Amino acid sequence: MSARALASVLWLVLLGPWRLWPRADAGCSEEGRCCPGRDPTCASTGWRMDRVYGTCFCDEACKLTGDCCYDYSQACPALPCIVGEWSHWSGCAEQCKPNMRMRRRYVKQEPKNGGEPCPPLEEKSGCLEYLTYQRQDCGHEHVPAFITTSEYSKERKRQAVSPLWSSDTEEVGRYCVEFKTESLSHHCTVENRPYARWMQYLREGYTVCVACQPPAMNTGNRRCSGDGLGANGNQVLHWQAVGNPRCQGTWKKVQQMEQCSCPVVHSFIFT
Repeated sequence: MSARALASVLWLVLLGPWRLWPRADAGCSEEGRCCPGRDPTCASTGWRMDRVYGTCFCDEACKLTGDCCYDYSQACPALPCIVGEWSHWSGCAEQCKPNMRMRRRYVKQEPKNGGEPCPPLEEKSGCLEYLTYQRQDCGHEHVPAFITTSEYSKERKRQAVSPLWSSDTEEVGRYCVEFKTESLSHHCTVENRPYARWMQYLREGYTVCVACQPPAMNTGNRRCSGDGLGANGNQVLHWQAVGNPRCQGTWKKVQQMEQCSCPVVHSFIFT
């Protein structure tokens, strides 16, 4: 066999599949198809991306199953989801109590052909409104009580913390509140930093005594934020330790005492 004849035979072998099957180059472009999801009818006959000839697909799922037509990527380019800007935050769902606020964004372009899916379209956040719709003050009973060790009160007396309070009037209006702890995070019991070891005295089910004194006391109403004013014995209130925001929990108000007689242990002050 001459060299020319041998070359012709080899050329026929290489091009054999394309000559034996009509429309061997058929694909997504020729069919004009790009289908969402998994669609068995979204198919053609031709070469696949894995170099196998036969039935090939033009749906989004073919990228996972590996049976896309050879021209799928060009004929059906992946388009990511495009979203708009966040809206402004809504107001609280209710006034005068802890609740949720919300903001949204909308889809400007849906993802196609396996493009990146849409991110979350809604976002929520906790909130608390301190004014009613009539602009009346409210909600202060829901403010967390920020507390620290009673030892800090000794340091307060040695410092001129606030010019609004003099040594003569410091004791005026002072009061204490007893709470029974309902829950607390584990971050309190494992706290071992020297200035924060007092948090280990916080225990679930214990009754604690918290003093309200200047400068934590508001000069106008002579109250401390988070003291549970107006709360009944069944209302769950929140507290947080100063120095470790992860040390927090809930308690219920037991009673308010105008004459403070808090024990040394399990005694704290509002800050």
